[in-house]
Amino acid sequence: MLRFKIDIMQALKDKGYNTNIIRKNSLLSEGALQQIRRGAVPGTKSIDNICKMLNKQPGYFLEWIPDDTPAAADQE
Repeated sequence: MLRFKIDIMQALKDKGYNTNIIRKNSLLSEGALQQIRRGAVPGTKSIDNICKMLNKQPGYFLEWIPDDTPAAADQE
């Protein structure tokens, strides 16, 4: 499972991207903004845009946490 390591909305604000600017310039969709607010990770296009806005690699703000359930490949 992927999750954010940092507060993305605060990091974007620190770089000068408030929600009004993000919406006005269509940098992230409203759905992506809602996902971020809930702590869910949006799709790859949104992650790409976040990387551009923060000028950072995804590893700066994302981390992978193993699920409790084994992967399908491990069950074979």
